[in-house]
Amino acid sequence: MNSVHQIIYAKWLMTCEPNNKVLENHALIIHDGVIKDILPSKEVSLHYQSNEVHEYSTHAVMPGFVNTHTHLAMSFFRGLADDLSLMDWLNNHIWPAENAWVREEFVYDASLFAMAEMIRSGTTCFNDMYFFLQATARAADVAGIRGRIGITVIGFPTAWAKTSDEYIAKGLEFYAEYKQHPRIGATFAPHAIYTETEATLIKIRDLAEKHNLKINMHIQETADEVNQSMSQTKLRPLRRLNDIGFVSPRLIAVHMTQIDEEDLEIISAQKPQIVHCPESNMKLASGSCPVTTLQKLGINVALGTDSVASNNDLNMLAEMRSAAYHSKLITSNPEALNAYEVLTMATLNGAKALGIDHVTGSLSKNKSADFIAINLDEIETLPVYHPASQIVYAASRSQVTDVWVAGKQLMKNRVLLTLDEGELKKKAHYWFNKINQS
Repeated sequence: MNSVHQIIYAKWLMTCEPNNKVLENHALIIHDGVIKDILPSKEVSLHYQSNEVHEYSTHAVMPGFVNTHTHLAMSFFRGLADDLSLMDWLNNHIWPAENAWVREEFVYDASLFAMAEMIRSGTTCFNDMYFFLQATARAADVAGIRGRIGITVIGFPTAWAKTSDEYIAKGLEFYAEYKQHPRIGATFAPHAIYTETEATLIKIRDLAEKHNLKINMHIQETADEVNQSMSQTKLRPLRRLNDIGFVSPRLIAVHMTQIDEEDLEIISAQKPQIVHCPESNMKLASGSCPVTTLQKLGINVALGTDSVASNNDLNMLAEMRSAAYHSKLITSNPEALNAYEVLTMATLNGAKALGIDHVTGSLSKNKSADFIAINLDEIETLPVYHPASQIVYAASRSQVTDVWVAGKQLMKNRVLLTLDEGELKKKAHYWFNKINQS
């Protein structure tokens, strides 16, 4: 008989492995924060014992969501500027607000607030792009969540840095500080081709290869971005990036709503990771990422929410539903992007994009115990013929009852265990009053 730290019994285990296996009446065996075993519930007592046993008899237990594109500290700009085009939204509202308010204290408070929303929505891992990287990392340490924090590089001064070289230097300091951290790591995150020079992008390419870091970048998010590039260089943004050796499996291309046949040739040859942000793209009328076409090419496509200033939430359950409906609509095919595929996009594919699928993203032996429990025994999700369909097409984030990262419980029966909900609300009101009165 083996003594282990936790035994998790579940009505359904959604593994989110490539075989789409759903295990009924099974248990997760967890020891030292790692999944030691998965076996039928009736066999557990033959092999394992634990002082900590959790029964999820009406729940689907599944890997936590991997939100592969966020700007967490923008959480206090939620609803500040809605119903606008992207460049109007950025130039006339968001960038001025950031210039006025984004400092280390703001980033810490707003990131911690966003992490609470993510945990309450079932997200256990995020991939962020913002400023004051250590502030976001400190917040993640407090929250207990897993994350990748982007070394943002943008071609104009902010409160974080004044030049591209300064952004990179500060980012490399952050990378060195956190490279041994068990849950938090770095990526490079140049903002976009229209906010950085080719020379800086080449430097980032070389540094990413040197340190084996992923590169996040907004690419071909809007038709205006493509038209501007064509007007200036007669080349589409992806072609320009490919010509300097920037497009590779190391690249996480975010949005990609403007894809033509030339782009598909590059994508097929170079195999970048793609992040689909359907709700943000629909809200800003940016365009449509052709997910099913990319899937046919064998491209890894993950899901992200973008920021709450443009979405306006960090709800991966809603993002999955939007992604599924959107793909069915634009392809005129109700079979496009089925429930299992979109579940995988929100979990394992996100981990693959970040290069951490050996650690998280699915439920299998020797992976970190990053998982969530969703109660399907609710009016809104009964009866349960197919748990994957109920999760994608019917469940709400309020049905996420419990969240775990590396074997540590972050939420129990909807109560946050690492964060103080009352204090978080006070901070939100504090920053709202400052921003609204300015």
